[in-house]
Amino acid sequence: MRENTSSVTPCDPLTIAAIGLLVGVLADFIHEGLGHGGACLLVGGKPTLLTSMNFEWDDRGLGRSAHRVVAAGGTIANLLAGGVAVVLLRRPPSSAHVHYFLWLFAAINLYVGTGYFLFSGVSNIGDWANFIAGLPHVWLWRVLLILIGGASYFLCVMMMLAKAAPLTGGVPAVRYPRANLLMLIPYVAGAALSLTAGAFNPQAKALILISGVAASLGGASGLAWGPQLLRDPHWLASSTAPAAIPRHWGWIVVGLLLAVAFVVVIGPGLKM
Repeated sequence: MRENTSSVTPCDPLTIAAIGLLVGVLADFIHEGLGHGGACLLVGGKPTLLTSMNFEWDDRGLGRSAHRVVAAGGTIANLLAGGVAVVLLRRPPSSAHVHYFLWLFAAINLYVGTGYFLFSGVSNIGDWANFIAGLPHVWLWRVLLILIGGASYFLCVMMMLAKAAPLTGGVPAVRYPRANLLMLIPYVAGAALSLTAGAFNPQAKALILISGVAASLGGASGLAWGPQLLRDPHWLASSTAPAAIPRHWGWIVVGLLLAVAFVVVIGPGLKM
C-alpha cells in the first residue's frame, strides 16, 4: 500500500536557510569566543584577536597546560551548548520554528564538537592536535581521538535523527525528502556563511581550509549524509505527520542581519 503524501505540511526554504545562518553564527561564536576566549580568560591569558575562524591570545608567562585548556575550550563549549539544547528539546516547544531552531542548534554544536576529535586525530592539525602535542605516545592519542570522534559523531547523528521525528514525520515516503530539506539547506547555508566570512580574514588563507572547510563542510556533514539513514523503512517508522514550518519574517530578518554582521565584523577580526 502506498503512503498518502498529499497531506505533507509546508516547509519554507527561506525560513529554514535563515535559521541555519543564525545557528551557524551562534555555533561559531560559541566555539571561538565563548570556548577559546572564555578558556583564555580562565587561565589568565589576554585575548588579542577574534575572527570567524580562529582565536589568538597573549600567552606570556603561561605554561603548556594553559595552552591545552584554551585548545580544548572551543570543543567543550560546543558540546555543552548542544547538550543544553537537547535538554530543552524535551519540553513542549512554543512553535515549530523554535523546535527546529533548538534541534538544529543541538545538531550543529554536537556534530562540530565530536567531529573535531576525528578531524584532529586524522589530520594531526587543529585544536586537539594542539592539545595532545608534547604528550608521550602521540600516535596512541591520535588513534583514541579517531575512535572517540568517529563513534560519538555517529551516535549523535543517530540521536538527532530520532529527535527530528516531529519535524520530519514518521512516514517513510515523506520523512526522507523532508529531512533532506530541513538538513541540506542549513548545511549549504552554513558552509557559505563560514567560507564567505573566512574570505575576509586578513591572515593566511590556509585557515579557510583548516577551519572553514573542516568545520562547515566536514564537521556539519552529518546534516548531509544523515538523512540517508531514514531510507530504512523500518527505522523510526510511524504514522506521525511532520510539523509545518511556514515562512516567518522575524526569523528571516534576524538570521540575515546576524549573518551580515558576522561576515563584516567577525570575518576580518576583532582586535582586543
